[in-house]
Amino acid sequence: MSTGATHSSGGVISKPETNVVLADAEQAGLADRLLECLGMRLLVRVEQRRTAYRHPAHPDVTVSVDAVAGVGTFMETEVMSADAIAAADVVERVEKELDVLDCPTVDLPYRDLAMTR
Repeated sequence: MSTGATHSSGGVISKPETNVVLADAEQAGLADRLLECLGMRLLVRVEQRRTAYRHPAHPDVTVSVDAVAGVGTFMETEVMSADAIAAADVVERVEKELDVLDCPTVDLPYRDLAMTR
């Protein structure tokens, strides 16, 4: 979950993340049922297609391009590091090399963006 505590003054989000791979629609349905049994309710369904890029010389950096249905296309730079300050420096260096530092940034999760559409 993103909160004020996960955002730096420079707009970098630093937080732990858990991802679960669901192999097929049946597993996705079971996951939906599990969440409902835990008292969760569906707010919005976000459909995202991600293409990830990694430079061979920088295996700790991933640049992803996300096409979010009904919302838009976004780029995300991720650095796996226990040091948030060093990671932010790497993100800035990579984004400078990609010439995207002047692009507008989005600090809302795709869920919130999809809910406003």
